[in-house]
Amino acid sequence: MVMEDIYHRPLLDLRISVTDRCNMRCRYCMPREHFDDNHEFLPKDDILRFEEIVRVVEALIPHGLRKVRLTGGEPLLRRDLDELVRQLRACSEDLDIAITTNGLLLNKHLSNLHEAGLSRVTISLDALDESIYKSMGDTVASPTVVLDAIDAAQNIGLPIKINAVIKKDVNDNQILDLINCFGPRNIPVRFIEYMDVGSTNDWNLDHVVSAKSMRRTIEQHFGTLQANQPHHASDVAKVYSTTSGWKIGFIESITNPFCGDCSRARLSANGSIYTCLFTDKGHDIRGILRMDASDEEIAEAIRSIWLQRNDRYSEKRSNQSKKAKVEMSYIGG
Repeated sequence: MVMEDIYHRPLLDLRISVTDRCNMRCRYCMPREHFDDNHEFLPKDDILRFEEIVRVVEALIPHGLRKVRLTGGEPLLRRDLDELVRQLRACSEDLDIAITTNGLLLNKHLSNLHEAGLSRVTISLDALDESIYKSMGDTVASPTVVLDAIDAAQNIGLPIKINAVIKKDVNDNQILDLINCFGPRNIPVRFIEYMDVGSTNDWNLDHVVSAKSMRRTIEQHFGTLQANQPHHASDVAKVYSTTSGWKIGFIESITNPFCGDCSRARLSANGSIYTCLFTDKGHDIRGILRMDASDEEIAEAIRSIWLQRNDRYSEKRSNQSKKAKVEMSYIGG
């Protein structure tokens, strides 16, 4: 039986953070002044083991779970991540298993992940311009490393999407370049409105470039965009096609919230369920996992959390924006 919350939103998708660590310090996610060398990351013993993550997924599949996404931090910092993918694939051949990564380590692990049964990969790439890329990510890495990984993923036939967080007067000049780079290769690009995730990224509405404004700019160069029908009501991106058939998506959490159809729960690296990206409160399930709970007991614990879910943060942002929120690096995007 599918789990539904107070607003009859089903739990269909699970974002799984496998680590709170990252090899970048993106200004909108893990600004270095808050995540410096003195920052205390989760102790190893607190982080869920692969078998515990699999237990959660196994318990939820009979209740409608259809998709899992491995996130971080940077998920490829977790050793032997392909083994987790392999164990998840053994749960169900129909399960959609995705990963969101900054791509810097992807080439090294790509073959093993693909062989283990990974369904697809989303790569975060906010700029092609090297100086903008380095500035936004507060990194010495080069976007060419990511581009090489994208080439390799496409060569082995692994479906790819590109995510780019757009911040006004920072990387909004990269929108057309990203489309020109990936459109001809039939790699969808999704532009994300700069969001007020966590409490450390100095978010301000003035930094937001609306999806409507982005579409206006894009249409001036590529012609009219045709809106696509969503595959599922809970799809986070509104997808459009250019006259050439290139796919461009927009994630409009600020200007066009999609709380009403949200079907996502998040499992933090240390075993708490979060029912919203913008929440300040998680619900521990690591305890029952380590007490060798049955699948039914795990499912019932999560059901009791989900049944009480009434999150609508993005729809109510105007009177909640100052509320403390969990950092995105802790529960994934």
